[in-house]
Formats: sequence, structure tokens, C-alpha cells
Amino acid sequence: MELRQLRYFVTLAEELHFGRAAAREHIVQSALSQQIQRLERELGVRLLDRSTHHVNLTPAGAAFLIQARQILDHVGRAGQAARHAAASTPTLRVGIIDAGYDTMPQILRELQRGHPDITIHQIEAGSPEQYRQLADGRLDIAIGHAAKAPAEVTSKLIRLDPLGVLLPDDHRFADMDGVPVTALAGELLLLGEESQTPELNEFVITLCRSVGFVPALYEGTVESTRAAADLVRQRRCVHCVPSSFRTSNRPGTTWRPLADPATHYPWSLLWHDANPSPHIATVIDSARQLAAQLGWLEAAAPPSGPGGPRPGEDAPTAAGHSDEPA
Repeated sequence: MELRQLRYFVTLAEELHFGRAAAREHIVQSALSQQIQRLERELGVRLLDRSTHHVNLTPAGAAFLIQARQILDHVGRAGQAARHAAASTPTLRVGIIDAGYDTMPQILRELQRGHPDITIHQIEAGSPEQYRQLADGRLDIAIGHAAKAPAEVTSKLIRLDPLGVLLPDDHRFADMDGVPVTALAGELLLLGEESQTPELNEFVITLCRSVGFVPALYEGTVESTRAAADLVRQRRCVHCVPSSFRTSNRPGTTWRPLADPATHYPWSLLWHDANPSPHIATVIDSARQLAAQLGWLEAAAPPSGPGGPRPGEDAPTAAGHSDEPA
């Protein structure tokens, strides 16, 4: 059964005249008659009584007419819904690790300046959860450490973020231009919540080990960057974080970059290879413009610190990733 057959039947039931019905449907009368006969054969019932001068609905035809009109009405509404969805405001689902890290929020502000028609849904989730949501289509784009992303996730390096340490304002390191990494050996070091930033935690621990010590870690956990800043302000620990964390600082804390070696944490935009969203390229373009304006990729290339290449070596590229500078 075809929708056009239903439409032809409804028109004929309204006109009760093959010539007028054919004219309304812009087909020849013989084609209309053939389609109605096919419909009757498929249903196994006679829908119309035909005579030389009259066309009337049978009881079966009258009952079928009610349902046929409902079907055509539903199809019409479905088409309207599809057209409305296509014309509605485009949406973008974006993963952010924590609002305290300002890289993605800055990119989204840049995106909105150039594309105010895009509706952005920000979804706060740790890196592992972002990978899962990218894989099953619940996220369009996210941010993280590309080297830890699954093979089906593509990436674009967007920021080499100086790594530093968050301190109480009156800490002995607070007046230094750069804090030697080895100086952290005498401090109780706070890491991020493992479910949120496992890659960053591993990066920091590897950095400490690379200069000859295993860091003493604060045993508690924090659920937000704000809570971490509170612990630092209370002198219970220091917090090793990238510079993008500084926008969440509270009074009483100071951030200082690490030195010897100066180290940069690589932030990349992440998206699934098969994601059809046309807005991913728009986000990447906005991020490139912002990175150029703010010098996000000028600090070091390739990145120093754990996971970066040694002098004379090329930067490693993970399979399935495109992690060259934007």
C-alpha cells in the first residue's frame, strides 16, 4: 500500500467523481482508476460502488476513509516536525571537565561571538566519561589529553598550558618567578579528583618522577576546583595545576609556574570520527582564532614535560589522532 493510493482514494471519496478527482491529483483518469483497483485488490475488499453515472462508498470504503485521513494527517504532521527541526536553532553538545578550567569556556565564548545562532549545551564530566559520551554520540566535542583518548576519537591540539602550583599567598614559593619541580619534593601535593582528571594526575606524577622523586600526595579528594583552592588557602597542601585553573582562584591563593623544567600540559579538542555534526569544524575554527590571539601554542612546540619528546626526537603521534598544532 502506497501513500499516494491513500491520497487518491480520499480525493475520490470527497469528489465521488473520477474525472474531478483525477484533475485534483493532476493525473489522468485511467491512472486514478488503476491505483484504486490495486488498493482494493491489496485490501481484499471493494471500497467503491461504481456505475455509469455514480460513484459511492461501500461500508468498507466509509470505514477505510476515516483511517486513511488519519494516516495522511499523521504523515503531514511528521513532515512538518521534520522541517521544523531542520529550521530550528542548531545545537552543540560540549563536554567540559570543570568550569574552573577556562580553556573550553573561552573557546565557547569566541564561538558565540561569531555564531550567536548556535545553542550550546555544556555537559560537565570527567575525561573518562567524556570519552564514553563521545563514543556513544551524547557529546559532539570535548577537551582533554589526546594521548589518552580512544582510537576512534580524533583530536586537534589547541593549547600548551603552562603547568604550575597553586599556593597560599604567604607561602615561601609565592615570590618566585618560577618554582623548581624538585622543590615540590618537600610539599604535600593535591591532585585532581581521579574520576575527573586522571590524565593530568598521571602527567604531574610522571613529571615529579622524571626529576628524581615520588610526590607525597594529599590523601583527600576534591569535587571541584573551588574546593581545591579552599584547601590550598587553608595551608593543607599545594595544588599542581595548569595556568588555565587560575580563573577559579579564590582570595588567599597564588599561582606560580613550574621551572627546571618548565612544563606545558597539552589540551586538545576531541570528537568522534563518525560524528555528523557540522558545528565541530566551527568550534575548531573558533579555537584556532583564539589560540592565535592568545598565543596558546607559542609557549613551547613540541610540549615539554612528561610525554613530550626528548631533544632531537620527533613528537610521537598516537594512532587515530591528529594532534598537530591548530
